[in-house]
Amino acid sequence: MTATKKFKSLGLSAEILANLESLKYLEMTPIQEQGLPFVLAGRDFIGQANTGSGKTAAFGLGILMKLDMNINDPQALVLCPTRELADQVCVEIRRLARFTNNIKVLTLAGGTEERHKIKSLKQGAHIVVGTPGRIIKLIEKGALKLDALKIFVLDEADRLLELGFIGEINAIAAHTPQIRQTMLFSATFPNGIKALSSDLQDNPAQVSVDSQHELNDTKQLFFKVEGEDHKPDALMLLLGHYKPESAVVFCKSRIVCAKVAQLLRKGKMEALEIHSDLEQQDRTLVLAKFANKSCCILVATNLAARGLDIKDVGAVINYDLPSEHELYIHRIGRTGRAGRSGLALSLFIGKERYYLADIADYLKVACQIVELNDLRPDKTFILKPSMATIYISGGRKDNIRPGDILGALTKEAGLQGKDVGTIRILEVNSYVAVAVSQVNQAITRLQAGKIKGKKYRVGKA
Repeated sequence: MTATKKFKSLGLSAEILANLESLKYLEMTPIQEQGLPFVLAGRDFIGQANTGSGKTAAFGLGILMKLDMNINDPQALVLCPTRELADQVCVEIRRLARFTNNIKVLTLAGGTEERHKIKSLKQGAHIVVGTPGRIIKLIEKGALKLDALKIFVLDEADRLLELGFIGEINAIAAHTPQIRQTMLFSATFPNGIKALSSDLQDNPAQVSVDSQHELNDTKQLFFKVEGEDHKPDALMLLLGHYKPESAVVFCKSRIVCAKVAQLLRKGKMEALEIHSDLEQQDRTLVLAKFANKSCCILVATNLAARGLDIKDVGAVINYDLPSEHELYIHRIGRTGRAGRSGLALSLFIGKERYYLADIADYLKVACQIVELNDLRPDKTFILKPSMATIYISGGRKDNIRPGDILGALTKEAGLQGKDVGTIRILEVNSYVAVAVSQVNQAITRLQAGKIKGKKYRVGKA
């Protein structure tokens, strides 16, 4: 994916431009280049682009440019289909808003006690990001008021419809001002999106980013296996030959997920699984570990194909090939993001060959088939993470910031900055990645010391 224009061409504030530069956001992605002029002009907008295309910044910058800091009530509401996506959208908006400490961004989704959310709302919020069920519940309780709302965003709108949230969306919209900017972002454009747009929007501008353009930097290879029983050996062949630094392995069901994860762990590959049967807190921890490089392989059902901000994936492996080309696109969109080259490896059995024809027809490029016998795997190859994740029993409700944790680790715990990785602050707890060689020292020192003058429970997550 090649960006073509600088952000400075948009008339953004000097503070926002300086922050974008510090984030290394130097050029716009296609959805940003084509969509931001409409967004900043206040037009209702429909953006069609895959996950990882930069659409959060497309609506996030529009929100930040329109905030009135003298109003301490929600001025922007972003609806997301899952708690994971809501959390990640919130993190990205906070990054975009780093130019000022005064902008309050609040996540309203499951996984945290409702009383904490109500307390946070009483303290004020400029931007709210949440799931439809939690949002409508807080509106009905009178805890969330949208009288000052200027911008209403539906992220992954097609997924919101698939999950049956149309009633909640319309109920939420009924509590917003009639004059507002409404934006829909969607990976696909089914008829339901057209009907939703007709109900919520006024003459929206529409931008669609071509999927093939986004996949130009991803090498896509297909491997025939003689049957399901041959897939485990084929998977180990792929990993041993291509030796990715990290990988997401997609499976058709949670049962297959569990078997594949167990296979990988037996092969000394650090692997975790994620699917809808996991408890919410377990899903959050799994994603945190994969994102902070405490886990090298994520074995996933389609839950992880859409709406999860998983960056820097060395390879996507389709252990089970999806039957729909759009799902295939969503899956392999996890690799080769933000201009990096990607690798997508797909196993298929004979009766699935027509799936390849569907994919080739959609992408307008032939599927490259490689013989498994041609691979030369390194039999000594294993994937062990260099980082481990520490759990801390304090979060945003305790006013803990990443700098507080970093300071405690580098001063009281005696670690060097290079030994500390990603720090993720949640509502009531935090996760921090620490070099494996230093994790026991870090836990021992933090247990004995304090963060911002207060003691917290600390342990290996």
